[in-house]
Order: sequence, then structure tokens, then C-alpha cells
Amino acid sequence: MTNLLNKKNMVLFLEEVFPQVNGKIQILKLFKDSASVKLMPNESDLRPGGTISGPSMFFLADVAFYIVVLASVGKEPLAVTTNCSINFMRKPNSIDLVADARILKAGRKLIVGDVMLKSDNGSMLVAHASFTYSVPSRLKV
Repeated sequence: MTNLLNKKNMVLFLEEVFPQVNGKIQILKLFKDSASVKLMPNESDLRPGGTISGPSMFFLADVAFYIVVLASVGKEPLAVTTNCSINFMRKPNSIDLVADARILKAGRKLIVGDVMLKSDNGSMLVAHASFTYSVPSRLKV
């Protein structure tokens, strides 16, 4: 099995199973239970007022949590979001956005965690998301 804790292997796997993220994100840190992922926004990620749109912020949070789930369970492209709650706290600048994702509990079928989003140059949270992912039952977590 390919080690998805290696950033290069994770990027190659994402290019294969989730090509929509190619060129949009950068994996900054990757561990079995946490990851930091950067969104490099383009014009389609912005909304009036010079801020990153809510859907783009959700995209980053969901991709970051997907990456940490894959790092935890291995090559399982069918791990899916079953629940998400996101709180938008303040307007992010239209610069790179960083998501810090972590697993809080990994069970046999469900993985629960959260993601904190910050503008790349800031220390203040712009959004916080709670996630539950479902992992196909043939895997042992």
C-alpha cells in the first residue's frame, strides 16, 4: 500500500482520484491525525468586497479533512462527508487561506474532526468547521 503520509504520494493520489483540486491547493503539513492545507484563491474564489467566498472556504475545509482522513485510513477514495457544520467568523482577506484539519475520534465506520481556517498572514480564525466522514466498512481504522 502506498504511504499517503508522504506529501508527494498524497498529491499523486489526489491527482488520480480528485483532479478538481489540482493547482488549487498545497499540502503544507501532513500527519496521521492532522494536516495543514493552503488554498491559493483565483478570481472564481472571490466575491464582491474582496473576500473569499463561503463555497470556496467550505471547499478548502472539506478537502483538508478528506486529506487527513486519507492519511489516517490509507487509499480509500470512497471516504465521504456525512455531516459538516461550518461557522463563518470573519471576512477573510483575498489572499491564501490555510486550513488546519485534525481528527478528534476515529471509529470503525465514522471519523470525526474539525478544521480551522485562517488567512495565510493572520492568526485570527475566519471559519471553523466540524466534520464527520464515513469510511467504507471493509477498512479497519
